[in-house]
Amino acid sequence: MEKEAEVLIRNHGYLKLPVDPTMNLEKEINRLKREKNAIILGHFYITPDLQEISDFIGDSLGLSQKVEQTDADIIVFLGVHFMAETAKILNPGKKVIIPDMNAGCSLAESAPADKFAEFKAQYPDHKVISYINCSADIKVLSDVICTSSNADAIVSSFDKDQKLIFAPDKNLGNYINSKTGRNMILWDGACMVHEKYSLEKILDLKELHKDAEFIAHPECEKPLLLAADFVGSTTALLKYPQKSTYKKFIVATESGILHQMQKDSPNKVFIPAPSIDSTCGCNDCTFMKLNSMEKLYLCLEHEQPELKLDPAVIEKAKIPIQRMLDISKKYKL
Repeated sequence: MEKEAEVLIRNHGYLKLPVDPTMNLEKEINRLKREKNAIILGHFYITPDLQEISDFIGDSLGLSQKVEQTDADIIVFLGVHFMAETAKILNPGKKVIIPDMNAGCSLAESAPADKFAEFKAQYPDHKVISYINCSADIKVLSDVICTSSNADAIVSSFDKDQKLIFAPDKNLGNYINSKTGRNMILWDGACMVHEKYSLEKILDLKELHKDAEFIAHPECEKPLLLAADFVGSTTALLKYPQKSTYKKFIVATESGILHQMQKDSPNKVFIPAPSIDSTCGCNDCTFMKLNSMEKLYLCLEHEQPELKLDPAVIEKAKIPIQRMLDISKKYKL
């Protein structure tokens, strides 16, 4: 089966095997998890069924903190490739598996390591802060990693006169520059999900729902953020409706978050912000949605596809991630 698995993963990115349609997938996944001492970690952007079967759901910072603490033998990551890489970097002795190797990230892919190395070389007196949504190779080239939850604190940990490069998300970098008064040099990268929102359609939606607040993730473009009533990280967006007096919210981030929002605030209404080419009134990350219950079952059953990294990359990439975690602990983030 091992050679067959390698061929399937090489050809399809996942174990394209038949799954008995009568199988109780939830029951079997939980059985395999117990037998193998595995932990299932999921991002807020995966589908509701996968969120419900995960042992822990979180944003990038929360997932990194959970990964650092786990005593599981196998880490199953329901998210995208760079998240599984981070898990492997923090736990080099554990097996890290993901349901589909094709679950990449447009933002991470917008920063090829060779091109970024050339870019970095132009600014030898700058330190590099990289958003966690980047490849392990970019992390190796970074001084510290950040997430949307802790970016303010990470940037502020540097002296005011320290010159900085921020990569790969120019929108988040612009937003942090505006909040901190810094003038970081920005790599020209972006998330395809957060750049596809239609400000015109959102303003029309706000006109239709005058009793709604518009909340947005800082990966969105600046004009959209200026129109928002609240801008915050994934976790901040989740918490905001719980304390707001408003009962209705237009949400500009990946639509998977609405499941948890509805669970946390069952008496409130959440409307996904429309994208430019949207016909369904939502904006999904196609990479996140490559994860499925069937693939999760096969992944746990065969412990494939396995995420592997060069030990030298792990050693170098862990340094900026650990710096992020240490700063986050200091500021209790």
